[in-house]
Amino acid sequence: MSGYLNHLAFGIFPYVAIAILLLGSLIRFEREQYSWRSGSSQLLRRSQLMVGSICFHVGILFLLAGHTIGLLTPHVLYELVITAPQKQLLAIVSGGAAGALCFVGLTMLLHRRLFDARIRATSSMADIAILALLWLQLVLGLLTIPFSLGHLDGHVMIQLSEWAQGIVTFRGDASSHLLGVAPVFKAHILLGLTLFVAFPFSRLVHIWSAPVGYVLRPYQLVRRHGRNARVV
Repeated sequence: MSGYLNHLAFGIFPYVAIAILLLGSLIRFEREQYSWRSGSSQLLRRSQLMVGSICFHVGILFLLAGHTIGLLTPHVLYELVITAPQKQLLAIVSGGAAGALCFVGLTMLLHRRLFDARIRATSSMADIAILALLWLQLVLGLLTIPFSLGHLDGHVMIQLSEWAQGIVTFRGDASSHLLGVAPVFKAHILLGLTLFVAFPFSRLVHIWSAPVGYVLRPYQLVRRHGRNARVV
């Protein structure tokens, strides 16, 4: 990839994708709140849905947290605890385990959508497309593991981190950090940015409404038929 295309793909496109994600999500929330949901097909093949959904969500949450912390933590901070090669090996092991779990769950969810006639009939093309894109993105992520194992000096990890940190700090030379990176890493990044673009137009918007506050809510006092109040 030439320097110009590299800058276009990894220096300009990230800002376009992030802008579409944020502004698109805001506009959809303001104009189409009824569609602000994940949708449900739990009445059909419920057991497969439950197992697949749990595996997928546990795996994807771990991967999102790992990518965010791993890419955006400055080298000078984490090297106080571990070296770059150790960090890369940790990312391979933990990310590989979470990726495998997520792959199992996502494959089950995609299988339901594609091979159950009743579920497929109630699924939109957008539902199937976003699952397929997520599945492909996950496969690309798992394919980066052999490349990372072949370069355990931590250099690749530093390159990817410098690019991500350069993007969030608006450094104009951020894309230059990916010039020597293997194509599978670039494909993984590009498809991830493409998912950012698709985010506001898909069921993925329900991520913004994750019930995190429910875990932290205060206890409620419930009174029933004159009995003593009980805490729930």
